[in-house]
Amino acid sequence: MYTKEEVSRQKQAFWTTFGRYMRPVLSAEGTAVGWLNYKTGIPGVQFKMEADHKQVSIAIVLSHKDEVFRSAHYKKLMELKGMLEHEMGSEAWLWQQQVTDEWGKTVSAVSKAFTGVNIHRKEDWPAMISFLKERLIALDTFWSMARYGFEELT
Repeated sequence: MYTKEEVSRQKQAFWTTFGRYMRPVLSAEGTAVGWLNYKTGIPGVQFKMEADHKQVSIAIVLSHKDEVFRSAHYKKLMELKGMLEHEMGSEAWLWQQQVTDEWGKTVSAVSKAFTGVNIHRKEDWPAMISFLKERLIALDTFWSMARYGFEELT
């Protein structure tokens, strides 16, 4: 069992390692990007990555407080599903129009998880980093084309 401090240190070490690994990678538009805190430029639309003792995951999270805006963003994302799947190599993602996040807030999410890995096992880190890197770069490529449709909604 790990203490809260150990868990925090290991998570910080993992995300620092991932950030360093991604630092030299340019965006689809050829610019430097803060991969850990990816800025979509659209309020209420985030790319979220998580890692714990069971899995690593990446998601597009639609968290606008106004359900009308969140629903419009989800509908737009559904319209662009083919483009997203193309960038992801036709990989199946989990689509959830309404889900409760860890703070009890209703959000919409499109996510992909890689189970059977553990952030506390450093030998799992290469597979976890590879999983996130591949999908985050693909999301960036998708977003470089898709964000204009979302700008119309704001």
